[in-house]
Amino acid sequence: MADARPIGVFDSGLGGLTVVNELIRRLPHENFVYFGDTGRVPYGNRSRETIAKYAAEDAAFLMRCGVKLVVAACGTVSSIAPETGDRLPVPFVEMVSGGAVAALRETRSGKIGVLGTAATVASRAYERQILAQRPTAQVTANACPLFVPLVEAGVTDRFDPVVREIARRYLAPLHAAEVDTVILGCTHYPILADVLRDGLGDGVRLVNVGAEAAVAVEAVLRSRSLENPQETPGRCRLCVSDRVASFSELASRLLGAPVDAAEIELVDLDRL
Repeated sequence: MADARPIGVFDSGLGGLTVVNELIRRLPHENFVYFGDTGRVPYGNRSRETIAKYAAEDAAFLMRCGVKLVVAACGTVSSIAPETGDRLPVPFVEMVSGGAVAALRETRSGKIGVLGTAATVASRAYERQILAQRPTAQVTANACPLFVPLVEAGVTDRFDPVVREIARRYLAPLHAAEVDTVILGCTHYPILADVLRDGLGDGVRLVNVGAEAAVAVEAVLRSRSLENPQETPGRCRLCVSDRVASFSELASRLLGAPVDAAEIELVDLDRL
């Protein structure tokens, strides 16, 4: 039986569009509602209580949109407030579980790096999940507080000297640890994949947690008979909590299709 209700996806800002892109590639006939909390980005330097509050409000908005599943396309929320899904009447998918499993699948040496926001790194969420499955693994995590503002500002050129220098500094501890696999623990980071590959070298594998989440979403839809087997492509509704000048340009690049600024809905969570 077809279920045409949309899949809800939320993030602190624009980075979650990388997850939407992976979802559309894998589930082209599904409908989506994306909410980017651009008015309060970034989440990574907030307190645990504030992050949990924002996550609950984001998920509540998506529930008002009649979604059948919620994706926390935010590494910080997934690390700090995974219990967000416990209070929802629909399935919930976060980023950490799939990322940890994928890193263990990809690593050859057992030396795994994690790049994330300050909150994600401090939570040690990836480290706990990795070591629970492979106690001999060695995990080196480093916070990258400037990556999210760079992406939100559209400063992502791999040849930009500022971007390259910031990446070099953040990657230094991972080089020292001789990691062979790196988890991109924030959904903004795949946008910087080229400069990260340049900095890490050819022998290091990158784990895109958004791609792993898309696999998990597909599995949940199938197991719960929530698929929408329509023959035409699904639709994607884009919502933000504050106008962002670069949103339509970046959304177009990430989604692979033109996004008119007029199509982006402005949502005031305080008035809902």
